[in-house]
Amino acid sequence: MRILIENIKELVQTEPGTDRKARVAGKAMADLPSIKEAWLLIENGIIHSFGSMAQIPGDIQADEVINGEGRIVLPAWCDSHTHLVFAAPRDQEFVDRIKGLSYEEIARRGGGILNSAKKLNETDEGLLYEQSVQRLEAVIAQGTGAIEIKSGYGLCLEGEMKMLRVIRRLKEQAAIPVKASFLAAHAFPPEYREDHEGYLRLIIDQMLPRVAGEGLADYMDVFCEKGFFSVDETARLLEAGWKHGLKPKIHANQLHRSGGVQVGVQHKAVSVDHLESMGEEEIEALKGSDTIPTLLPGAAFFLNMHYQPARMLIDAGLPVALASDYNPGSCPSGNMNFLLSLACTQLRMTPEEAINAQTINGAAAMELEQEMGTIAVGKKARLILTRPAPSVAYLPYSFGENWIERVLV
Repeated sequence: MRILIENIKELVQTEPGTDRKARVAGKAMADLPSIKEAWLLIENGIIHSFGSMAQIPGDIQADEVINGEGRIVLPAWCDSHTHLVFAAPRDQEFVDRIKGLSYEEIARRGGGILNSAKKLNETDEGLLYEQSVQRLEAVIAQGTGAIEIKSGYGLCLEGEMKMLRVIRRLKEQAAIPVKASFLAAHAFPPEYREDHEGYLRLIIDQMLPRVAGEGLADYMDVFCEKGFFSVDETARLLEAGWKHGLKPKIHANQLHRSGGVQVGVQHKAVSVDHLESMGEEEIEALKGSDTIPTLLPGAAFFLNMHYQPARMLIDAGLPVALASDYNPGSCPSGNMNFLLSLACTQLRMTPEEAINAQTINGAAAMELEQEMGTIAVGKKARLILTRPAPSVAYLPYSFGENWIERVLV
């Protein structure tokens, strides 16, 4: 099957030649290479070739020809942090926060993650899968072309295994790449609230061998935060994950400067995610490492928290990724198009920086940068075709508009 898109107004995030970017960092994030008046040929789901309409070969044969006149084509979004598999929304907690309760207060009362865990463990696995398929299809329609999904609403052996089996089914059936993270260390279940050691041993001695033995996860995740998992507890869990071949991708510094960034870097985490609370020590830890700082402004927006210091990270020469944090409690949306606008209006990122953060750097935060994230020959053709648009800047500018005409996956 060959698909030709011709007369494209602007083909964005192009990567000519055979050299491949692993990520984009610092000042380079403001550079978004593109071709005006372009064409692109897809063959069997792979980018075959592309270039300027002035130099399009006259003998191109295609099964489908798409007229891209007035339209922008760019790589699909790479969403490297979600909790898309969950049993039920938490809309009552939304009302509680409006009335003045904080996220931490709701968690202490048995809400938050514990609320989701209770509902998940009561939900049939088949129903959980069907709900998750619907959510995944919805975010694909909004432009997501690769996604990471975490467990963490089981908080017991069978609950975590159920979630990871659902994620594996999504992996097998989805039209896009799906990565799985094992996040039993999301919160301490009530029966282990005063017995942290007991829950750590359950994760390390029982859960990890099962998860790794059945090949259910790509990554090990921990919520390293005050009131959740300490730096020392996080270090133990990450070390145990490495022994089973699971690389770290951790929650860090959402509510406090918890030491999560430093322990993530020390254990060679693929990414450290959230990062609302940052300082010079965290910046210095990230410099020179391969760990990608991943920002989740959707959660800051929904919880009415201060936003992540994207400018400080970029100005320090770091690569920034953006992800949705789609989950039922703190960000019930996987809409990466709205995230693009948030990044520009609240994190003060330019449209070019935000697109780099949601394409190539998001792909790198899932170790997919060799097959996703740029328009390059040989990469998977996971693409967004916009409706007619005046410029790239129009995409984050028109935050209330559905400017996607078609998603090619």
